[in-house]
Amino acid sequence: MLYWLLYQKLFPYFSPFRIFRYLTFRTVFASLTALFIGLIVGPSVIRQLREFQIGQYIREEGPAAHQKKAGTPTMGGVLITIAIIIPTLLWSDLTNKYVWIAVISTLCFAAIGFADDYLKIVHHRNLGLTGRSKLLLQFLVSIIIAIVLVMLQATGQYSTRLIVPFVKRFHPDLAIAALQNYPHLWLFSFLPFIVFVALVIVFSSNAVNLTDGLDGLAIGCTIIAAGALTVLTYISGHAIFAGYLELQRMPQVAELTIFCGAMVWARIGFLWYNAHPAEVFMGDVGSLALGGAIATVAVLIKQELLLPFIGGVFVLEAISVILQVGSYKLRKKRIFKMAPLHHHFELMGWSESKVITRFWIAALVFALFALTTLKLR
Repeated sequence: MLYWLLYQKLFPYFSPFRIFRYLTFRTVFASLTALFIGLIVGPSVIRQLREFQIGQYIREEGPAAHQKKAGTPTMGGVLITIAIIIPTLLWSDLTNKYVWIAVISTLCFAAIGFADDYLKIVHHRNLGLTGRSKLLLQFLVSIIIAIVLVMLQATGQYSTRLIVPFVKRFHPDLAIAALQNYPHLWLFSFLPFIVFVALVIVFSSNAVNLTDGLDGLAIGCTIIAAGALTVLTYISGHAIFAGYLELQRMPQVAELTIFCGAMVWARIGFLWYNAHPAEVFMGDVGSLALGGAIATVAVLIKQELLLPFIGGVFVLEAISVILQVGSYKLRKKRIFKMAPLHHHFELMGWSESKVITRFWIAALVFALFALTTLKLR
């Protein structure tokens, strides 16, 4: 909005407004806007959540030490979502399709999480949407995103080819070329791509949701992941950097740098209140939205296969749950003391703050490794 007003409309009459054309300048101001929204609006949001008695319900089978957190205001993810969306709409070029895909994806996953959190409050227990309903809604949103990308591919604005880490010239296409010659089977030729995108986004959204079990754990890890994506979006849209690193240059994704910058600093603003001991939890409205946003950006910039490295902690948390559930169903034995993985270390005697800090360090190592793979090709 400000880009349209200050640069596209007023720049011809006031030349200093040319500064608003620069992506780095707008990213910085979007980041600061997101931070200020989080810090300034945060206290009033927490106060309103308390007044509405929107408190966290702790699952009974969780660690006993967590029972003291019952009643802490939750659904703080609404604040994160607002702090991401408003700066993005203010500072980005709103004619950019990629920006709108990222914004709408974030809002849709936030809406799913909001419904889940709301039902938990209504039922006065840690029970919201059924697992099947939640997955169905997540897959529906993800499939729609994939279909939109297929439509962009048809106009040459997107590619269904994958960028494989460590490999320069191997770019497998997830579309079945043979079926594209038949008009009535055209959409079906992209079925592998649609399924792949849906799985990536849904897995990421739920992985972040599973990580959100300790004060500041998930939000800190998503700050690091979003920071890595900010670098990747800028590089992917930059002619010189993309050429040097032999990446597919996508000029339009450069605007996503503003969205990613807003993600980073909106989360830092929220971490101010979510740090241990937390004054507010983000709830599913936050964790599902953040996971969906991270995965959507990764898909848009063609770094889907790099996402497991960028969000390595989330992958480990999700795998720990899968292994725990599978082992118990097949062998009636548990692999971990408790899943997700952060609870296992809690029960091993690590303090909550130690678990959080060490997981942040691991997230940073994963993210830095992901960025180094751009050159190791």
